This record gives sequence, C-alpha cells and structure tokens, in this order.
Amino acid sequence: MDALLKGEQALLGAVLLDPAQLDTLAWLTPADFYRPAHRALFAAMRTLSNDQRPVREADGTVPLTWVTDTVAEASRQVRGLNASYPFTLIAACPRPQNAPVYGRMVLEGSIHRTVLEHAVRLEHVARIDAEQHQVEGVLHHADALTGVLGDLAHRWGTEPRPVPPPGPGTSTAASPVGPKETEDEQFLLAVLVHQPAAMAEVYDWLRPGDFADAGHGQVYRCLGALHHRGEPIDEVTALWEVQRRGLLADGTLSREQLDSLFGGPGAGSAEWLGDQVIRSSIARTAAGAATAIKALAEAEAMAPGRLIGQALHALGPLDEVHARWRTANGQPSPAAESASPAQRPDPAARVRAALSRSPQQRLAPRTTPPVAAMSRTGATTTSPVRTSPTHHLRSTP
Repeated sequence: MDALLKGEQALLGAVLLDPAQLDTLAWLTPADFYRPAHRALFAAMRTLSNDQRPVREADGTVPLTWVTDTVAEASRQVRGLNASYPFTLIAACPRPQNAPVYGRMVLEGSIHRTVLEHAVRLEHVARIDAEQHQVEGVLHHADALTGVLGDLAHRWGTEPRPVPPPGPGTSTAASPVGPKETEDEQFLLAVLVHQPAAMAEVYDWLRPGDFADAGHGQVYRCLGALHHRGEPIDEVTALWEVQRRGLLADGTLSREQLDSLFGGPGAGSAEWLGDQVIRSSIARTAAGAATAIKALAEAEAMAPGRLIGQALHALGPLDEVHARWRTANGQPSPAAESASPAQRPDPAARVRAALSRSPQQRLAPRTTPPVAAMSRTGATTTSPVRTSPTHHLRSTP
C-alpha cells in the first residue's frame, strides 16, 4: 500500500479514536489530503469538533456517535462512504498519539502535489505565451507559484529562501524556438548594425542570453562590446569583433549567417524589437523553470524544505529577466514592490509550526488500538463495534 495513503488513514483513525488530537493538527487543512473522501472526513471532524466535541468517558472510551456523525457529515460532501470505512481507518492507526507525525506525512505529500500542479500550469501557460509574444499570463502564474512556495514554507516551518541544488543541478530540455522569434532577432541585429544610436536603446536591459538563437546572442554580445568600448558599430567593425572572438573559427557562426544579418534591412525600432526578444525570453525562461520544478516535485525523496528552496532557486532566472523587462518599460522592480514587513516570515511562527508536527512524548511499543464495546450493563469486550448507539470506542492511552 502507498505510504501516503497509509498515513492519511492512520491520521483519520487517530482522530476517530481520540478527537483531542485535532488540537495538535491546527496546521493541517482538509485540502492537504489526497483522497476526496479523506478531505471530507477531516473537514467533518473539524466541523463537529467546533460545534461540540465528544466527551470521553471516565474509562477513556469515545461515543460511537462521534463516528456515525462524522460519516453522516462527510457524506454531504462526497459520495461512496459507508459505515464500515471508519473502522478501516481505525485499524490503520497504530497509536493515536502519533497523529502529528501522520499529519506531517500528509502535509509533505500535499506540498509535493501543490508545487507540481502549479509548475504544470506555469509550463502550459508559458508555451502558449511564447507563441503569442505575451508575458502577462506567464508572469501571473509565476507570481502565484512564488506565493504558494512562500506559504508552504511557512506552514512547513522553514524560511522561503532560494537554495541552489547540490552538484550541477537539474537539466531541462530546451524550449522549442519558433521562426517568429528568430526573425525578430535578425531584424533587431540588422537595426543595431545600421543605426549607430540604436544600441543605446536596448543596451541597459537586453542581454545575450535573451536571444533564442545562440549565434544571435553571440553577435549581440559583440555589438555590446563595441558599444561598451565606445567604438563605432557598422558591418566592418561587427565582422572584426566576431572574428577576433573566434566565433567563425569554432563554427558558432558562418559567413552566410553574418551576411544575412548584416545585409538585412536596417529600418525599424530597436526598442520595440528588443521588447519582443525579451518577451520571448521571459516565456522560455518560465517554461524552463517550470520543467525543473516539476522534476523536483516528482522526486519522492525530496524533503519539503529542499523542494521549496530549490524551486525558488529555479525561479531566480525568471525573476531576473522579469526585472529587466520592467526596467525597459519604466516600471519599478518587482522585488521593490514585494518587499513588505508583513510578508516576512515570523521566526517564532516557523518554530511553532515545526514543533507542532512532532509528538510530545517518546514512542511506546506498537500496539493495535482495541475497539471496545460497552454493553448497557457495563461489561466491556474486544469484539468489533456494531452499529448500536450504546457502543463506545476506546483509544490506546
């Protein structure tokens, strides 16, 4: 059986045996459960507990009405629950006092699923926006993913801080490059070569890495070097810079490519064309980050803290190109807008979140929680509980 499913069952069984365990699970929500039936049951337990928590008898038993009322309340939200399933949950719980540990398993699975869902959504939108030269949708979903990672970090009790992966990192396949992207890059390079003042319009915010074609990016790097040194830019100086950097000798560029770039039409707006190039760069960078985060979220051995930190690190290149695009459009940096004391994590809250997921006592030897049936005469047996309202559930101390 899947360990996550077993953990969800053990947690629900612990609360059925001991409703007081809900006090140690305030950081867990119904949405953290994978199975819809488990979500409905946990939500029902919270609702019933808030209305009127069942009172345990002096001998530690819990009224059977706690179980039947929970199933009835959960059945309003989901179909398929039967009267026997709660006892399957109870049998799956070794010790009710370990509920915080079972809850930690549930939360860990929820973190992986949530990150994966948002990464898949970001990747899908990035592919669409790349075709349409749009960035609003992909930036919205990237901001949503960043916010989700911050919220998950607070719930897990860690600081939302980018953490580079050990070693070379996660490799991702290159995003497909359409003909429209390379066409805009060719037009831009031709304008930069034929219009001496055009380089100043894009030099501060456009980078060689923004070009989808690696050769085009190297040509732009050469033009940027000429501009940085204060030297004139034209077909001759550009060709000389390309040659002295060895880009023809190593096969990065060919004479035919350069003739096509330098001989193209030099009319147009470098700022507008540069904006098209950086828009495409945003979409490609977002798609690459989403692919890397998907791989992290699908790794079951990845601890939640590492997953969140490395996912934030994967979004770093997107934040950088986004900031440059905003600079090109005269907008404030997104980092400046998001810097708010209210959003900073509370260290004490992180400590409380981490401690709340750990049991407060040492583990005892494993015992199977008995289900005690009390007759009207007070005699207690260990036979399975029937659907009589006089039966009680006994939790393991």
